[in-house]
Amino acid sequence: QVQLVESGGGLVQAGGSLRLSCVASGRTNRGYAMGWFRQAPGKEREFVAAISWSGGVTDSADSVKGRFIISRDNAKNTMYLQMNSLKPEDTAVYYCAVGPIVSRHRGLYDYWGQGTQVTVSS
Repeated sequence: QVQLVESGGGLVQAGGSLRLSCVASGRTNRGYAMGWFRQAPGKEREFVAAISWSGGVTDSADSVKGRFIISRDNAKNTMYLQMNSLKPEDTAVYYCAVGPIVSRHRGLYDYWGQGTQVTVSS
């Protein structure tokens, strides 16, 4: 089992920044990819960004390209999402996930955190 705990969410004005963190614990074997997804009220959970074990492969949704940066520190078993130029439409619960490969498909991720709320006011 792998446990994931997100933190760093909160309330911010449009144009502001937040940095989310996701700490993994438990049976965290080498080689796993990690991803961020988000879910707004009444909407499907959607892909935000993902990163490979080495950090050499990343992917991000078009809606966040140029604004959000994904990174990880394997020594700390932690993944980050630096969110800049936030917009009201970024408001959602943000979830981190662990899986075997970098993917936009949530079904390929094996473990999920409980989520952290991000609210962007206009």
